Amino acid sequence: MEKLLLYIKHHLGFLWKAIEWGNGILFDRLYKQRLFRILPGVFMDFTLEPFTFRRLVISDAERLYTLIHMQNATEIEFFRPHGMDMKTIKKQFNNRAFLMMGVFDRDDLIGYFFLRFFCNRKCFVGRLIDTRYRGKGIGIVMNQIMYEIAWRMSFRCLSTISRNNKLVMHAHEKNSKMKVLKELRNDFLLVEFVNTKDE
Repeated sequence: MEKLLLYIKHHLGFLWKAIEWGNGILFDRLYKQRLFRILPGVFMDFTLEPFTFRRLVISDAERLYTLIHMQNATEIEFFRPHGMDMKTIKKQFNNRAFLMMGVFDRDDLIGYFFLRFFCNRKCFVGRLIDTRYRGKGIGIVMNQIMYEIAWRMSFRCLSTISRNNKLVMHAHEKNSKMKVLKELRNDFLLVEFVNTKDE
């Protein structure tokens, strides 16, 4: 199923839009209330001073655009959760099954992370941290928040990672929660982040 969805996303854009539209409606009806109930608790449980972690809203669109376009092209080569132009970013806020979150240093957006939910109780995660703020533990807290949201909703937490993305591969070297599920085309891995507390 994951291979098929990845193929559709990258090769059949019109069909992907239809799938996201239908999935968004179903997710909204089945899971949205539960998501909003658990969010405050997760954000309270995982923090890192002096930064603020919260859900992004449409008024953050310009900050998100700025954050993405401040990074070197090589830094976002493998980070393509959606289009990077302002129009597409604003549209993404209307996707009911796509949770956009940010990390702030006062008023500055310095990190972006997300969960893309599917109604089969699977979700995909991803993150981007401003190069100037790496090595401060922000990524660890982002991971904790993403994983906990998925697990508290009883969703499987997945990601696709390119073997060529040395930064991400290095970041996950010691991630005890990550399990490789399968090899995908073009040197990509499908991985799952598992709740080791339940084992």
